[in-house]
Amino acid sequence: RRVLLLGEGNFSFAAALCGARGTQVVATCYESQEEAAGRGGAARSIRRLRDSGAEVVFSVDCTKLQEHFLPGQREFHRIYFNFPHCGRKAGVAKNRQLLARFFHSCAEVLAQEGEVHVALCNGQGGTPADQPRREWHNSWQIVAVAAGAGFVLSDVHPFKAETIDGYKCTGYRSQDKSFCVEGALNHIFTRSTAPLCFTPLSCETQLGSQNVSFQVPQVLVDKINRGFLEENSNHPVRTIKEKLSAGLSQAFPLQNSSSCLPLLHQGHPDGVCHSNIFWIPLSPGEAPSTEETSQGLADAVLFSHFGQDTDKNVQEGCTIPKLYLRPSLLPHAQAIIKKGAFSPGTLQVLSGPVFRKCLITPHAMPVFHEMLLVLAVSRGTENSCIQMLVENVKTTLNSLHQGVSGVKPSISLQEAASFGAELNDFAAFERQLGEIRHFLRVGPDPEPPGSCVGVIRTAPGEFQSPELVVVSASLNLDLLAMLLCGISDWRMLWTWDRRFLGQFPEGELRLFKSFSLYPPSYVHDVSFWVPDGEEFDEVAFHTLARRVSGEMVVSIQLRDNFQQPGTGRRSLCYRLTFQSCDRALGCREAAEMQLQFREEIQQHLGVTLR
Repeated sequence: RRVLLLGEGNFSFAAALCGARGTQVVATCYESQEEAAGRGGAARSIRRLRDSGAEVVFSVDCTKLQEHFLPGQREFHRIYFNFPHCGRKAGVAKNRQLLARFFHSCAEVLAQEGEVHVALCNGQGGTPADQPRREWHNSWQIVAVAAGAGFVLSDVHPFKAETIDGYKCTGYRSQDKSFCVEGALNHIFTRSTAPLCFTPLSCETQLGSQNVSFQVPQVLVDKINRGFLEENSNHPVRTIKEKLSAGLSQAFPLQNSSSCLPLLHQGHPDGVCHSNIFWIPLSPGEAPSTEETSQGLADAVLFSHFGQDTDKNVQEGCTIPKLYLRPSLLPHAQAIIKKGAFSPGTLQVLSGPVFRKCLITPHAMPVFHEMLLVLAVSRGTENSCIQMLVENVKTTLNSLHQGVSGVKPSISLQEAASFGAELNDFAAFERQLGEIRHFLRVGPDPEPPGSCVGVIRTAPGEFQSPELVVVSASLNLDLLAMLLCGISDWRMLWTWDRRFLGQFPEGELRLFKSFSLYPPSYVHDVSFWVPDGEEFDEVAFHTLARRVSGEMVVSIQLRDNFQQPGTGRRSLCYRLTFQSCDRALGCREAAEMQLQFREEIQQHLGVTLR
């Protein structure tokens, strides 16, 4: 490994490293050779370094590393910068600038999988790891300045000077004097994945005898066709699905009906708010005839149990059916029942991604993987079958949770009538799809809102017979993965950073360790006049924020709702918080997102900015 040390005072830290096997040390300092040699003990450390084969370089500016090392001499695996400082009585602002320029310089000479180690005195970094923690404006804001150069904080631990043989800190106010390093921290940074630029994406589906191409909503471009549930995937959502299936097969004959389930439905789902649906526009040239579509949709199970919607979009004299991305797998299960392709006593298992427009909250997901279990049982036995189904799921989840964390979780089946406003977004949307008998919750008591991971319902009357009752259980595999693996942010499940899946080898479930600690957040406000006489579509507002920011907005709060006396005009003010969970997000990039968001809401929602 090639190791670069910057800002060495007396070279004692470099001398302690130079004996490490398999390590090529390049030790540098900012001063000239004459100035450096005058520090106490420096000459002895320099001799030791050179005797061991290390390279010693003087007059190296940490903000211009590419000027000191030729392209063939770069690619350092680790860069150390212990207790950087502009010198003398430089304030926090100057030291932030030094760090910002240093990190940009590191990006030019660091290997792709390399690390940058920065040791700071207690409180300087401005992270929760500092004890006591300084006020943000009085710290060096190291995570934020590193993010501006494309780095994330992946680890932080105490800097134990006493364990480093021969190390003596020096350089207090640019003098050959030591300073206090008690409580100092070593911050370890790694490269972030680069911002992804997604081009418009089209998908094809079979409608009647024609292949119809449709445009994927931009907010979902990075989430379509990710293949998390495919056979060769080691994603935790697939592992949980497979473990649940294996457990259920001990109690029921299983039939998997998940292959080739279409992404589209036709019409309008009864009871579901129009703004919660991802509608798919088709141009007249793309759409088949109404007759073809009607037959094709029925054959392809693209119609919904919510009822056929006769309302059509009419463009240039052509009748075009309303199509939308599936918000649930229930229609597919009920189509199987209608066709009679359903064996009583056999547990049908359907799984796949579903899509729902929603407000931005910690557990609200515009897309997640649903696992739907459907069982036809003899009338009068439905309660005992529900209990047996739930007990089997609970046993499997208990086993998985104990295997991951060693702690037995609290899993409960609770009556739907006992729940109200505390429902999470998943459960609230499920209520729109039809009557629910029970909620399945995982977590401590009292449960956090995100702990509702499943719902139990019986099918409507048209899917029943005098002898049989159809029972279904819908499970949110993404929420289960978060709760079982300790993943605090749903967006991490969709990251493109390979370090995420690297923590789950061969489908093994483990407690997740974040590779991006204490990500910085940036707050921006936006205020505007709402168009006269129109109801403001808050879901559309949040969806635009998701799209423009690439899911970097973690919170939207209404700060003010003002009605102007006399005119009756209504003004709203919202506060947006930008924060990434897996990649570097700098203040400049967040500000650019905010500016673009202002333009988008003006164009698409018809508001007047203030």
